[in-house]
Amino acid sequence: MNDSTTSPAPAPDFAGLLARLKPSLPEHCILSSIEDTRPYECDGLSLYRCLPPVVILPENEAQVVAVLQACKAFNVPIVARGAGTGLSGGAMPHAQGILLGLAKLNRIRKIDLESATAIVEPGVRNLAISEAAAPYGLYYAPDPSSQIACSIGGNIAENSGGVHCLKYGLTIHNVLRVRVVTIDGEIVELGSEAPDSPGLDLLAAFIGSEGMLGVVTEVTVRLIPKPACAQVVMASFASVEAASLAVTNIIAGGIIPAGLEMMDKRAVHMVEPFVKAGYDLDADAILLCESDGTLEEVADEIARMEEVFRLAGATRLQVSHSEAERLLFWAGRKNAFPAAGRISPDYYCMDGTIPRRHLGRVLGAIEQMEDEYGLRCANVFHAGDGNLHPLIMFDSNQPNEVERAEKFGAAILELCVQVGGTVTGEHGIGVEKINQMCIQFTREELEFFGALKRGFDPYGLLNPEKVIPTLARCAEYGKMHVHNGEIRFPDLPRF
Repeated sequence: MNDSTTSPAPAPDFAGLLARLKPSLPEHCILSSIEDTRPYECDGLSLYRCLPPVVILPENEAQVVAVLQACKAFNVPIVARGAGTGLSGGAMPHAQGILLGLAKLNRIRKIDLESATAIVEPGVRNLAISEAAAPYGLYYAPDPSSQIACSIGGNIAENSGGVHCLKYGLTIHNVLRVRVVTIDGEIVELGSEAPDSPGLDLLAAFIGSEGMLGVVTEVTVRLIPKPACAQVVMASFASVEAASLAVTNIIAGGIIPAGLEMMDKRAVHMVEPFVKAGYDLDADAILLCESDGTLEEVADEIARMEEVFRLAGATRLQVSHSEAERLLFWAGRKNAFPAAGRISPDYYCMDGTIPRRHLGRVLGAIEQMEDEYGLRCANVFHAGDGNLHPLIMFDSNQPNEVERAEKFGAAILELCVQVGGTVTGEHGIGVEKINQMCIQFTREELEFFGALKRGFDPYGLLNPEKVIPTLARCAEYGKMHVHNGEIRFPDLPRF
């Protein structure tokens, strides 16, 4: 939805764009037939689809520069895409723009042992970095569940995390430098391999910006030594509230686990037949809590974790005693999404973050919402940092179930804001949560986000109509969502 004060932009000139690009890109890098472009109509959130008029697959940085310069010259919107594993519609194409796929920029250029860094192109898979660094005893810490497929460029766009982000941080904590092509075709570098870089911290602004500020062509990531030892405690609880209390007590006890994840009973029953990890099917919730470090450090920390869990009322404790068993414990957590596909025709994975102290309250509210919307929901999430991933299960062939799933998801996100959280932790905003941005942020904050966007992209061509809602959209959404008798943005006209 455009603001009423915005003048209509000139129509994109695809013919001129393609004519200009022919000398710069091989013919096989430009796809325009429906058969070729159909695979790019959505990312991992298939609720939102749009067939791209043109897909361009550059093979090097010079071709990326040529594409961006041409898009600017002919006023054509551009959506950058990595592996397409995103879950918020961030890589959904624009109906009047091009889809820029970066999967062919997939070279690992350098593993630097002296600085413990890797220089990679944006299409490199997350897990491939750790595989390349493994012979040197190093690895890349952020590990999204999709790490076998997702690209580092997409991780930067969404500021991805993973099960080990509690101890080792998100993408933003593990990327030192990015090389970016702006909408003008200019190449800039943000950040540095040094502990700090001069000027404003634009790297922090860029990571998590969802392709709205520029296109990444090279990334320098931090590598860390592989721990000598890692073990997981799997703790069962008779209630979600008891498991939530255990999470709070672990952190309050000064323990920072390498990973701290929770699954409720429905998630456990969904996953166990799929991975056969030995999960406790009688538990209402289980926690997976990992310690890593030296043998002595791990032994001490595991003992402390077990004590906290006992005091919180754990009904069963099991510790991994081999690397194979540790990976098996994690396999269920990392395969929750495909496991959902075995028991439900469709599922909708949400992503919101809340203060840990409200875990029990929010999970209880989600259980009540299941009755309200008539849909099942399995909860599997990063308990250590309060990053929820409710899996809403539905059948798109049944009347109104898609609409109910969307409303269920929106209600969860708005509850996250209500308890002092945020509408995303690592999946981004995309098109999925753009209305909830109106709930979380004030008019002044949204205007600031827009000003930052215009500073990088004054033409509004990079991934437009996503992430940052217009004030008119917020006014319209606010009309439908009155909280405590107050309407957001009361000074704006209603439609």
